Amino acid sequence: QGKYTFADGLEYQDEKWHYCDGYDRRFYTEICSGLKPAGISQLTNLDPPRKIPAGCYDCGDGFYNPETRIVVDYKMRFLRNA
Repeated sequence: QGKYTFADGLEYQDEKWHYCDGYDRRFYTEICSGLKPAGISQLTNLDPPRKIPAGCYDCGDGFYNPETRIVVDYKMRFLRNA
């Protein structure tokens, strides 16, 4: 029992779950704030999206740099070696 609330404010429901169910694939921020005009795609739930350093990849908890094989958090602090 209890409830689960995601970091973006979305509250999980056991029944009548309508988020990302195959029929409606909008991000939660799009459900709350509406869709952007044609030609302005929202690629993540974050709006505005996170700035990814050149040559790096967003790996969920930070940025991965394939040249250094290091993952740093979103404040650019060392997390781990890959």
